[in-house]
Amino acid sequence: MDVPENIREALKQLPDSPGVYIHKDSLGNAIYVGKAVSLRSRVRQYFQSSRNMDPKVRSMVSQISEFEYITVDSEMEALILECNLIKKHRPKYNILLRDDKTYPYIKVTKEEWPRVIKTRQVRKDGGSYFGPYSDAGAVNRIVDLLNSSFALKRCSAVAFAPGFRPCLNYHINQCRGICTGGVSRDEYDEAVAGAVEFLRGHSAPLVNALKQRMKEASDRMDYETAAEYRDYIEAAQSLGETQRVVLHHASEADIVVRVEKTGAADDAVTDSFAVFSVRDGKLIGRETFSMDMSASIDSDRKSILEAFLNQHYSRMPEVPREIIVAQLPTNSGVLEQYLSEISAHSVRIIRPERGEKRALLKLALNDAAVLAESIDRKAKAAAERREALGSEIWDVLCQMGAEDGPYDGRQFRAEAYDISNTNGIDTVGAMVVYDGLKADKQGYRKFRVRTVEGQDDYASMREVLSRRFLRVFSGDDKFAILPDIIFMDGGKGHVTTALEVIEATGFDIPVVGMVKDDRHRTRGLIVRVKAGETADGDSEWREITLADKPLLYKYIGTMQEEVHRFAITYHHKLRSKNVEHSVLDDIEGIGPKRRKALLEAFGSVDEIRRVATGEDPVVALMGADGVDRRSAENVVKFFGSK
Repeated sequence: MDVPENIREALKQLPDSPGVYIHKDSLGNAIYVGKAVSLRSRVRQYFQSSRNMDPKVRSMVSQISEFEYITVDSEMEALILECNLIKKHRPKYNILLRDDKTYPYIKVTKEEWPRVIKTRQVRKDGGSYFGPYSDAGAVNRIVDLLNSSFALKRCSAVAFAPGFRPCLNYHINQCRGICTGGVSRDEYDEAVAGAVEFLRGHSAPLVNALKQRMKEASDRMDYETAAEYRDYIEAAQSLGETQRVVLHHASEADIVVRVEKTGAADDAVTDSFAVFSVRDGKLIGRETFSMDMSASIDSDRKSILEAFLNQHYSRMPEVPREIIVAQLPTNSGVLEQYLSEISAHSVRIIRPERGEKRALLKLALNDAAVLAESIDRKAKAAAERREALGSEIWDVLCQMGAEDGPYDGRQFRAEAYDISNTNGIDTVGAMVVYDGLKADKQGYRKFRVRTVEGQDDYASMREVLSRRFLRVFSGDDKFAILPDIIFMDGGKGHVTTALEVIEATGFDIPVVGMVKDDRHRTRGLIVRVKAGETADGDSEWREITLADKPLLYKYIGTMQEEVHRFAITYHHKLRSKNVEHSVLDDIEGIGPKRRKALLEAFGSVDEIRRVATGEDPVVALMGADGVDRRSAENVVKFFGSK
């Protein structure tokens, strides 16, 4: 193998000690992260004869322009560092846990007065998380049920001024009224404990009570109320219907099994794992997770399992005390130590040979075999949709002269842009990204327009696109990946603006306009055909109908709605922030700390205004932390003069 001089010299400096190495390409991007007991031995292996190398390894090695390494004191430290670097860089030749599924959780917050809420973000913030659940509708109903049944606090306010008026939930007996100051701490904690018991699988008492209420409502012919109770019962059963098996000697465990592919739709780019959760001895749920294997050079089963366990549990708020597997992963002892440290209790990874745990593992394996057939069917259907969409986009590119010949099966990375403002004020730009059929939300970007005064969509778009592509030249990793195609929410003017910016930066990226009819529905696509592709050799505009491209039509509509939603959301947030801050900043004696205290205490400027113009306003405003009488009088005077 012909090894570059800089790498040969670097290989000589490698220490014979544990560590983590990072292979980088010619642009400085990390393409593979690995750990080693001996950095010298492991890294040198990549640059020896390639005759017996796996093709993926050979491809990866051919792209290595440099490597870095970090020495550590133990295998344990190497495992932790490798995990953190993979999360940070997401190198394409590593096995990666996919983030395209964001199942909801039910969270019991760690607050002075805990709340039960739905969330898709899991943080190590002291809260108790239950899930993930695949049925988002059932989660919404359960959160509503628990808050109503136990009369729990729903609002996010953490402080209430004297004389604060309770909301409607209090008056209809669905909230205890923390804001009134008359709630017993012991009674509230007991109610929260009841909700937690339900979420842990002890749902029978509440479900039985719901059934009784449903019968009573039906007997009095209040069928609408009876139907609401029926929906609550179905939601409760949906979350708990998988409690099929009882373990008598293990109250908390996960069973992790690989979902074997049947071959029907094996595209060799994903590997799936099913995680069965056992809590209080009961099997309460199953979720599936995909590993991206599209370019990974690690393909043996033990390495794949280690990668999954490492990446999955390192981002979970709680790790079970036992993880049951059919085959022990690579470095299982080190992995046990790592998971034990991050969870603050002992974690064991076991492969049971007999007994009830073996029976439970067998049940999970049988279930995974059935699940594999379903995954294959879905994968095949998804592959067909991706192929059809790619073909339709390819046809558009051919019509505008950007491509020619038959479709080669590739998937396209697309970016779409939109501008939002109110009469030219607080103008913002939004960029959304799609990889094939799926939105890549980690790639979304938002821009606050700085150089344009008034309402000028073209100038605003020019600034947004210029900043987006100039960030590539500045070496910003967040903007490094270029799209295969750009969709503009507009016609010829927007396409022309985008092309001017792109051509000025030296890139060659096709731009397509998404045009609407008089009823604001997508009519088709507008493109500028490349010079030399038309009869007279000049560029011309062409409108492409979507009548024969059903998938692309739906894809365009989804993209338009998403980029518009993203832009509007950012604009509203920015505008609301500016309104709140600008109004309060005009009040004498109200600086950043008191402004924050007022907003935390009352929630919004409108509520502060209502309190300031109500009964005994000075005393009420002084309930906010740090607001003295003089400051409160200034607030009352300010809003009283408006």
